Amino acid sequence: MRALDGAAVVAWASACVHSLDVLRPAIDGINVYPVADSDTGSNLLHTMIGARAALAEPTAGAGEALTVLARGAVRSARGNSGVILSQVLRGLAEAADGRAELDGEALAQALVHADRVATDAVARPVAGTMLTVLHAVATAVRGQDLHEVVTTAAKAASEALEQTPQQLPVLASAGVVDAGARGLVAVLDALAGVVTGTATEPVHSCEAHTESEDVEPAPYAWEVMYLLDEAVEDDLPQLRHALSALGDSVTVAGDGSGAYAVHVHCADIGAAIEAGLEIGRPRGIRVEPLITPTPIEAPSGPDRTVVAVVRGEGLAELLREEGVAVLAAPQGTKPSVAEMLGLVTDRAVGHITILAGDPQLTEAADETAAHAMIGDREVVVIPCASPVQVLAALAVHDPGRRVNDDVVAMAEAAAATRRGELVVAEEESITWVGLAHPGDLVGFVDGEVVLVEPLSEENLVTAAMTVLRRMLAVGGELVTVLTGAAAPEGVARELADRLREERPEVEFASYPGGQTEAVLLIGVE
Repeated sequence: MRALDGAAVVAWASACVHSLDVLRPAIDGINVYPVADSDTGSNLLHTMIGARAALAEPTAGAGEALTVLARGAVRSARGNSGVILSQVLRGLAEAADGRAELDGEALAQALVHADRVATDAVARPVAGTMLTVLHAVATAVRGQDLHEVVTTAAKAASEALEQTPQQLPVLASAGVVDAGARGLVAVLDALAGVVTGTATEPVHSCEAHTESEDVEPAPYAWEVMYLLDEAVEDDLPQLRHALSALGDSVTVAGDGSGAYAVHVHCADIGAAIEAGLEIGRPRGIRVEPLITPTPIEAPSGPDRTVVAVVRGEGLAELLREEGVAVLAAPQGTKPSVAEMLGLVTDRAVGHITILAGDPQLTEAADETAAHAMIGDREVVVIPCASPVQVLAALAVHDPGRRVNDDVVAMAEAAAATRRGELVVAEEESITWVGLAHPGDLVGFVDGEVVLVEPLSEENLVTAAMTVLRRMLAVGGELVTVLTGAAAPEGVARELADRLREERPEVEFASYPGGQTEAVLLIGVE
């Protein structure tokens, strides 16, 4: 086949239904929440059956057939995976609009557009899911002939599927690939089969998960879905924001004709529906319980982890290198509920300790710990007034210690770390040590102003030493310095030399923090 026409699109839809029907029990068995729906295989199959049914009437060409297919998929979509699949079809349809046939180059461009449309529909895309596999396909395909494009797409999807456990901890803990991604591979395999004329059979194994207990487990959350009419596109970000504050797996997907499929996993069903009522008319409302499944394989390590929310990309990268999951929040902003839930609920463990780098971040962490979507996870927040206290807490973290003992040790280390900072005054103010003018260098120790001096590269180290002497007056063995984005190059090295001359017994460590609110952040332990 040299080009994909309307008849080929119909044949592809039928092949998808067949493949998903065969794979449905195995894909349903993967079921690793929160990245999978409760019945991902069934949801994908139902979505594709609805899409195929919409093609009952003959169509003139590939563009028209894909348009009908996409609209049928949006109206029939079930689950997060089904909605994303409908947006893949919608992206293909938009790229093929008006075309009677698609050659290799056109199909490659359509797959790239489908990647963009599907990703835009999801409020918080997660690595290691069907969106990751779709992006791998869009990156791999080029303007070759049709056979090469479909075989390249199928191969890229298959290879990306194998990588999903390495990209998402919850999949690695369960020892499975992503369920939605497995369904997408089947869809692309079916496309390759129709174009090349070869039969495609499932080649990836999917272990079915069966419950060993007779007692029906309680719902972890609810999957809320509805179709939304009479909504204005400009109001969709408002809806996504409202739904993201309620839970995760948020998708708002259009069918290209003004209707939208809305999907969210949350604990408050009424609030999810009311969010839709604010901007349009919900209909076809469906609510399904979401059950937290027992992992197919128990985690090999401790059933706990430590995460952090800090300011400054430099510090965030430092923590990531130590294996800590980090959310880097811009200065002066409070992370959204969706961002904080993503940091916590993506961890496939029962106990999560959050290290929050300042009071505003601590407030966001506390709100998240009490959120209904946390479910049966145990979340503990260790408040830190400064990022240097986050580093102190991590320095004593011991995964081999009992959970409660480890939390206490980290909290004590953070509280015992004295904090200093040097900032540049932005406006005139009266302090305990004199008047500070805009542009002056202001030194703090544990939140109290201890010096005000004119700012220059030469006196920055002198001012830092003044702050350090005050902090070390009551003792200390380790000084940690985080340099800000505005810190002159070499200032940490010069400060280390000065400290070594005065206090050779004190250990010194410095890291690029990248923070914008302070030139230097100093910790003394």
